[in-house]
Amino acid sequence: MRERAVSGTSEGPAPAADLDRPVVTESEIDTPARTEPAAPAPYRSVFTAAPLAMAVVDREGMVVSANDSLAALLGAPPDDLAGTVAADLVDLTGDARTWHAYREVLRGRQSRLRCTRRLKHPDGHALWVQVTVAPLPAEDRAVLLSVADISSRRQLQARLRHLQMHDPVTRLPNRTLFFERLSAALEAESYEQSGTGRIGLCYLDLDGFKAINDTLGHRVGDRLLAAVAERLTRCADEAGRSRPSVPLVARLGGDEFALLVEDSTGTEQLAELAESVLEAIQDPFDVLGQRLSVSASIGVVERHAAGTTPTALMQAADTTLYWAKADGKSRWTLFDPERNAHRMTRQALASTLRPAIDRGEFQLEYQPLVGMEDDRLHGVEALIRWNHPQFGVLTPNRFIGLAEEDGSIVPLGRWVLRTACGQARRWQLDHPDEPPIFVSVNVAVRQVWDSDLVADVAETLAETGLAPHLLQLELTESAVMGSAGRPLQTLKALSDMGVRIAIDDFGTGYSNLAYLSRLPVSVLKLDGTFVRGFQYDDRDSTATRPNPADEVVVEAMIQLAHRLGLTVTAECVETSDQATRLRRIGCDTGQGWLYSRPVPPDRISELLGTPGVQAGVGNP
Repeated sequence: MRERAVSGTSEGPAPAADLDRPVVTESEIDTPARTEPAAPAPYRSVFTAAPLAMAVVDREGMVVSANDSLAALLGAPPDDLAGTVAADLVDLTGDARTWHAYREVLRGRQSRLRCTRRLKHPDGHALWVQVTVAPLPAEDRAVLLSVADISSRRQLQARLRHLQMHDPVTRLPNRTLFFERLSAALEAESYEQSGTGRIGLCYLDLDGFKAINDTLGHRVGDRLLAAVAERLTRCADEAGRSRPSVPLVARLGGDEFALLVEDSTGTEQLAELAESVLEAIQDPFDVLGQRLSVSASIGVVERHAAGTTPTALMQAADTTLYWAKADGKSRWTLFDPERNAHRMTRQALASTLRPAIDRGEFQLEYQPLVGMEDDRLHGVEALIRWNHPQFGVLTPNRFIGLAEEDGSIVPLGRWVLRTACGQARRWQLDHPDEPPIFVSVNVAVRQVWDSDLVADVAETLAETGLAPHLLQLELTESAVMGSAGRPLQTLKALSDMGVRIAIDDFGTGYSNLAYLSRLPVSVLKLDGTFVRGFQYDDRDSTATRPNPADEVVVEAMIQLAHRLGLTVTAECVETSDQATRLRRIGCDTGQGWLYSRPVPPDRISELLGTPGVQAGVGNP
């Protein structure tokens, strides 16, 4: 019988799957065994000689035929590849995801698989290949597996990645690689399966580097950074000798470095590492013939990896580094959650301070100033309170410093001035038969420099109708002493207007009484530390007697103040014994809990007209 080759359809050549299949005769077409058509000889030659490594694989995953390029790539004779398991040749079973996708392609449920594998050649060298598996066109009983050698490309990518991930000056991992490693270390699967489940970080920068870089040039600065990197690497290597892993040393930018300790064993390990770094950096450096010295400040953070993010860890490290510098530099400081909570509260207050003025969250309380001779209410000191929606009622020591830093003390001080003067005028109108009391308002130095305080006071007095002599402005001793230029001109202008000027907390600063004669000051307020030395109860035999020298000093200060035409107010008067002693040595006015705590305006109204302010009368 005449033989006839079965080829592709009239629409095109036979599919590639037919290349290695035998030629069948007409008598065999009806046999139960299923046969595959063969490709014409030119297409078989193309498959065999193609530079791309290929193999035809049946739906069971067995190699039907392989070309010479695949055999050369894998280092095996072509005939030995036929009948082998294709997945084993190119490691498609190496991970579950790839193996599942490959089986889906064999079953016709997925159109293509492309993956990268690392193979080991029989001669020992490793190679990277890109494997593609796809169904053959017009044929549902075979797939084509192609393998491309991408080793050169991978090597180039590795070199480029190394350049991208390392600092060119120090050759250390850069910020990008550091955060990549940090993120990987904080993944749950990384610390849950093995290790201590903790992580540590030493975040440092160099003290004095900027001066060297600016004066000697960037060339010297870069050499110094490289030398520092070598010492940090040595410290990390020594720290890792007795441990499973070596800390990662990275340059994060500028003169900032980090040492990442995965699987930390605790703060002691991080402390030892930080100490070794400080010692290593403190030794002088010989750079381009010059002997240079720098030191380092280090922020140390050590905590459980669970629940920690890269951002949170770096924020803590940055905060702790700031503490180390603020505490004097050339030291390491361990992260303190309580100290950080205070800082976070401070930041929260600073960010809401200005809007709080507009929202009306502030109020004033008033503490009586009582005459020592007649026990009558002579005046009050206005004390500000912040009704914070989150932190409750805050006293001035929690926010006045912030207000001075960001300048909001100017509008806040203006509000206090107008509110206090308006209230003093209302008391005067409500009690026309009583001698009017003055109101004392605290003024910050920045209010003198950043605002026209004289104009603000004049406008306020005009609006409220309060007489100038019923307003007293308090400034701290350090702000008044040594005043010159604008501050001194402001004080003189206010005094000429009739406003009384008081020095608050007197005795804690310069205490230059002779200088007072040249200042427009009318009142001294003795700091409470002097008054506390007077606290003594004759009925308590176990009480510590006061130092007689304290009373002698205070008496001398009062007498000299009187000679200069000044009146004296004693702060923090808490007991009748203190009041008696102060009265005996000539103190004019007292202020403290003996008379009253700071109270709302209506409680001051109750004290007006009383024959004497007795202990506890004004207390809530």
